[in-house]
Amino acid sequence: MEATLGPLPARRREVVPNSVLGMLLFVAAEVMFFAGLISAFTITRAGAKPGTWRLPSEPVLPAAATAFNTAALVASGLLLVWANRQYRRNPASATRTVLLAWMLGAIFVVLQGREWIGLLSQGLTIRSSTLGSFFYVIVGAHGLHAVGALIGLGVAWWRLRNGTLSPGFLLGAQTFWYFVVGVWPVIYGRVYF
Repeated sequence: MEATLGPLPARRREVVPNSVLGMLLFVAAEVMFFAGLISAFTITRAGAKPGTWRLPSEPVLPAAATAFNTAALVASGLLLVWANRQYRRNPASATRTVLLAWMLGAIFVVLQGREWIGLLSQGLTIRSSTLGSFFYVIVGAHGLHAVGALIGLGVAWWRLRNGTLSPGFLLGAQTFWYFVVGVWPVIYGRVYF
């Protein structure tokens, strides 16, 4: 007796696009990476002898100035949420909003770079102290992620502008950007204070 298969089922609609699933797996690994860095920072700081965590000659981290950078980054994430809503209604209408989100993210990166230059000129280096080492590793790793996510958003904007952006690509780029935006307040609150 021979079994017949019958007609093949119609292709099911993807619940989660592959680009988003891949990005979610990447983000999960990156959450663990940053959790490890922040945990190491916290444990090392808690175990430091009094007066050894920060050298007297080191500058204080510019928490107030970085609050402005943080606001720009969070506003960028909120704009991207709005851009997603616009894209679902009318893709072309999201072009300006995605560009504004990208610009706010770029402002964050530039201002963080400016902050680093100021701290380096004041003597806080990766070798000056344990604080300097952790600061540049943690904030630097975040900066690299922010640049990578900006590249993804830039490509999404370019494709959107040209009418070739797929919803999956936009969601993947957004997922990475939301990670960059979401992990920063944790880093800021732990490292700067």
